[in-house]
Amino acid sequence: MDVDCHRFISAGLDSPLMKKPRLILGVTGSISAYRAADVVSILTKAGVEVDVVVTREGLKFVTTLTLQTLSRRSVYTDDMPDGVEGRPTHIGLADDADLVLIAPATANLIAQYALGLAPNLLTSLLLATPAPVYMAPAMNGKMWKHPAVQANVKTLKDRGVHFIGPDQGLLACGYEGIGRLWPADKIANDILKKLKS
Repeated sequence: MDVDCHRFISAGLDSPLMKKPRLILGVTGSISAYRAADVVSILTKAGVEVDVVVTREGLKFVTTLTLQTLSRRSVYTDDMPDGVEGRPTHIGLADDADLVLIAPATANLIAQYALGLAPNLLTSLLLATPAPVYMAPAMNGKMWKHPAVQANVKTLKDRGVHFIGPDQGLLACGYEGIGRLWPADKIANDILKKLKS
């Protein structure tokens, strides 16, 4: 993990002469949300400006203070006043992002995005951004394999959304199988490669 992180720093992502890439990290209501903190830490150390957007459900699993401390930037929630530099928050974040990553991406968020629904800040910016979108799913394996979820995933893939995982292993519900969030270092390294390309 540290080797790849240092490789990207030395490759110029953290150069003072180069504009730092700006990433939106969306955190949703999954038990895996706590692992988003590691993703933020790795990407920030690699020279990426990470703006975190947490859904109300995500706040049940991780705090804004943790994410703000690790990113050294403001964390955005649905309860914040609207507006970024004179623009609606979702538009400001959407316009400024070089890449959007949702980690963890729940079945609910995937469905909302596939259907074009925008009930919160995160889904609103997803509909507004021209940036590439990556999703790292995390859910029970039976949910992941459900035809409705798979249809939504296919819809999003057909629209150009990239999926990272899910992984195999022991799930929070006690089942063994597919559905785990990919390890934070693998997610971060995939994103760093994309930002460098």
